[in-house]
Amino acid sequence: MFSSEFPHENGQSDTNNVTLTDEAGRSLSCYIEHSLEVEGTEYLLLLPVDSPVEIVAWDEEEEEDFADATLIQGEEEIDVIFSDAQAVLAEQNLTLKRTAFTLTVAGEIPPVDEEEILTIEIEEEEDTELEPEQFQLLASFYHEEQEYGIYTPLDPLLFFAQRNQAGQLELLSPEQFEKVQPLLEELLFDELE
Repeated sequence: MFSSEFPHENGQSDTNNVTLTDEAGRSLSCYIEHSLEVEGTEYLLLLPVDSPVEIVAWDEEEEEDFADATLIQGEEEIDVIFSDAQAVLAEQNLTLKRTAFTLTVAGEIPPVDEEEILTIEIEEEEDTELEPEQFQLLASFYHEEQEYGIYTPLDPLLFFAQRNQAGQLELLSPEQFEKVQPLLEELLFDELE
């Protein structure tokens, strides 16, 4: 999974939609942004239909006017705060969903407010530079005196998948993606010209 600058086109037909499923049986509806065939294998660049979100826990440092952000990623941690996050988003007519590979919200995301943008440097792999990603605050809430923020990335969250022999979609593993990335980028670049 990675972020990219591909524009999201609204009004796409259902024929351009597919569903990814994770090991827990949760599904994620996606638009097919691009489809490529390389050496007999079909690769798909997918964009979730609903907006992906991240939940961040804020730990304020008493000595400084500084807060430390921690991305909430563990299933158990999400289970504990999910209903509170769902309730605070419902106040904005947004529906929080437990979907495959990422949490998502359905509904109209408010316009970007420059004062509500959070930049987080995320380490993609070991021995690589930190990649800054920007997120828009959707809502904040408290659970047992801990402050949380719910953010959506400003750049689209894209997934690379391939069709297996049975025609089912599988996300590319980091190793698979690394092998085909240069070829896929070249083909995508050619298609976009």
